[in-house]
Amino acid sequence: MRVTRYEPSEKVRRGRLDTNTVARVEHGPARILGTLDDVGQCAYTSGHASEDDRLWFDDGDPDEDDPAARRRADDARTAHVAAALDDPGSRVAWDELPGERLGGEADVAALVAVNRNPDRFLDDVVLVQRVPVPRDDLAVAGIPNGYFTSDWNVFQNHAVIRRMAAHGYRHIGIGASLLGFDRTAAPSEDEATAVVADLKHLFGAAGAAGWAELAVLLSRRPLLLLGYTENFPDMIDDFT
Repeated sequence: MRVTRYEPSEKVRRGRLDTNTVARVEHGPARILGTLDDVGQCAYTSGHASEDDRLWFDDGDPDEDDPAARRRADDARTAHVAAALDDPGSRVAWDELPGERLGGEADVAALVAVNRNPDRFLDDVVLVQRVPVPRDDLAVAGIPNGYFTSDWNVFQNHAVIRRMAAHGYRHIGIGASLLGFDRTAAPSEDEATAVVADLKHLFGAAGAAGWAELAVLLSRRPLLLLGYTENFPDMIDDFT
């Protein structure tokens, strides 16, 4: 992928694209992954999550003043993480994922809130990263996350990503608490109901009233946001 960056004063193209264009991205054999909520915390916990023995990679401390060397090291680290996620011996099966989360109905309410009004919970400025991996489900190797004990860890997040792919969702972003997905079109009502059935397996609280509302919300848009951290419902309180 080639990125051409522009200074704010540099003219890019006539018309409405001039002012807010930062870079032109020519997408090659790689995936694109963006940050979602709280980029600073996301980066912090990703650094710790990457210390998992299965993901640890010694990049040899390349010269920070050499962008090409830094990029090669980052690509090598991403390839290492992607290989670990794709290793059949390390993969987490869907049925092995936790069937209940600590939040219960609070998690369901939070899912409804973030999917009802996603813009409210995303950072005003996000980072978009090139991830040199061969498949969409492996894009999470660019920002592996899931650090605290009751979070889904990196391998569990990958299992969720693979399962959502079976529903037509592509993983597009990760934040300090959120996983983001999109589809080419919103799911039908039946398809949305099937997604919710799988989410009940992940979050529990199968009798929560919010599940019906979530199914309706999902059937109206191609975007899906899921919380993967223990304190996921707390982010809702921060915005109320």
